[in-house]
Amino acid sequence: MKQEIKQNGITILHSEDGCSIPVIFNNLTGKNFKGKEYSDYIGYVAIPDMGFTYGKIEYYSDGNLVTTGEIKP
Repeated sequence: MKQEIKQNGITILHSEDGCSIPVIFNNLTGKNFKGKEYSDYIGYVAIPDMGFTYGKIEYYSDGNLVTTGEIKP
């Protein structure tokens, strides 16, 4: 099963391990982190190291859209 996180129609992250992409998606959309922990994760990891920008993201599994979210400043 291929899972992806896309932004602006471009796959930024993908995996076939079945668990890392949903966890990362929840990190990016603020479900796993709150407040300063979230802003630090976005500012120090997601944007500079993963290549994301602020805005809408999409989570796909086997080419099907599962859910959407937003990376917020």
